[in-house]
Amino acid sequence: MRRAWLVVGLLFPVALLNYLDRQMIASMKVSVMGDINDIGSEENWGHMLASFKWVYAICSLIGGYVADRFSRKLTICGSLFVWSLITWLTGHVSSFNELYWARTLMGVSEAFYIPAALALITDYHTGGTRSRAVGVHQMGIYFGQMIGGFAGFVADAPELGWRFMFDFTGLAGVLYAIPLLLLLRDVPRQVDTQEALSPTARGGAIGELLCNRNFILLVFYFTLPALAAWVVRDWMPAILQKAFNISQGKAGVSAALYWQGAALFAAVFGGWLADRWMRRSDRGRIYVSAIGMMLIVPAMFGVGNAPALNSFGLAIASLVVFGVGWGFFDCNNMPILSQIVRPHMRATGYGLMNFVSMMCGGLADWGFGRMRDMQVPLNVIFGVFALVCVFSLFLVLLIRPRPGT
Repeated sequence: MRRAWLVVGLLFPVALLNYLDRQMIASMKVSVMGDINDIGSEENWGHMLASFKWVYAICSLIGGYVADRFSRKLTICGSLFVWSLITWLTGHVSSFNELYWARTLMGVSEAFYIPAALALITDYHTGGTRSRAVGVHQMGIYFGQMIGGFAGFVADAPELGWRFMFDFTGLAGVLYAIPLLLLLRDVPRQVDTQEALSPTARGGAIGELLCNRNFILLVFYFTLPALAAWVVRDWMPAILQKAFNISQGKAGVSAALYWQGAALFAAVFGGWLADRWMRRSDRGRIYVSAIGMMLIVPAMFGVGNAPALNSFGLAIASLVVFGVGWGFFDCNNMPILSQIVRPHMRATGYGLMNFVSMMCGGLADWGFGRMRDMQVPLNVIFGVFALVCVFSLFLVLLIRPRPGT
């Protein structure tokens, strides 16, 4: 158990950097667009964000397969080193084309991390600590996004600027990859090896997953709420700045700090609650996740209507509710997956979930930028997101875990 929690502790900074490196550009949007003049339109910005997600989606499939078939440890360390190097290079781009390809390459490298990391955590945490362990790891993600929210202040500082953030975080990741390689350990998977030799597994993990009804339900449940979440992550700083006429720094902090802070505590509490509920029902994690989805629905309506009502307080309160719901949802996705697929297919399964989710998330980013150029009201857009979350609530309640998992 000591080694199991050490793994979570070692991966916590990696999760932080993973989301800090991708989140901070949203908080520095005004500075980046002002410095790189040929970005031009909101649609181009959305296309750049979408490109990251599309290559991330495709490479998540590869990353999950590599982590399951070879080494979770080497997949994690290699991913951290490469994406950190690309982060540093992003701080030295001079045109939209260079920025576009830097973000695209970052999507390739970052895609290998999450499936491998969550699979390694569930390899170590086999009993009543699984949701809590995943929740603590997800705290690193929320911290990364919260810190990314302050990047707008760094970008506004004349002596620093937006390029400094990419230089600093890139070098930090490259340096951390070295001790991580020395300290991280894979779990010996004798049982997984025997299962992998079965005809079904040898014939194709993807085929087996796609024939699993519960897995298909989980893929849709994992994907649909993420449409709203990616728009909140990538566009909320710009939405708040324009709607309430506040500075880039304040908008970035307001868009990330409150909901990510709420999600941080909710992930830990939701993980604890799910693990306790599992003592009474093998659907405990499903029920906790469903509670989170119920909270996301009214949050979407609040976020969408706050600008029209000129209520900054409503926007922040809605983001906090969204964060609580998202924390309950986020800490239980991999634990639910572990209840419906075999152990040696967890990273592949999560990679496939990421593939579908990120492909759709890229479309959401591009589509949102397009709709903003067309002046579609925010309450209409977020109202649709709320209805999608209602549908997702019914999907998760249809999942039936394997007995004893």
